[in-house]
Amino acid sequence: MKIRKLTPENYDKASALLRQAFPRSTYEVQLVENFHNNGTDVYEWVAIHINRVIAYIAFSKAYDDTGVCGLHLAPLAVKPEFQRQGVGSELLRFALRQDVIKANTIFVLGAVGFYQRFAFEPCVTPVCPFDKNNAHFLSLRNEASSQFTVGYEPEFYEGA
Repeated sequence: MKIRKLTPENYDKASALLRQAFPRSTYEVQLVENFHNNGTDVYEWVAIHINRVIAYIAFSKAYDDTGVCGLHLAPLAVKPEFQRQGVGSELLRFALRQDVIKANTIFVLGAVGFYQRFAFEPCVTPVCPFDKNNAHFLSLRNEASSQFTVGYEPEFYEGA
């Protein structure tokens, strides 16, 4: 398995992967396609196995009242036939080692048990607008002390 930055040549493969990984939802596919169509600044990587995109991860800007306050990890997806084999974990570990990611607070809305294995902690502040009581909202390197509602790129709201 090789991990590479997502390039425009693989946009369609990433979209196909997201359709397979989230078969009951069009939200994730639409989110990523909107990022690409709108030229939104996103950090994206894919895991490739035998010339096939088998996993995808993206980070987009997170906002507070004054500007950028970190990055949102979303989505992370693995082709169904490669799930539960460590592919997603390896891709996430790779992404967390990248300088641009290491330099930021990271927020994620997801499976608490999974992300806590990577040092993510339950997030008290900021508040996530998509998660009542922040039950599934976690952060890494979060030093926010004042209460605010974290902002997302407009593409997150387009499919919500």
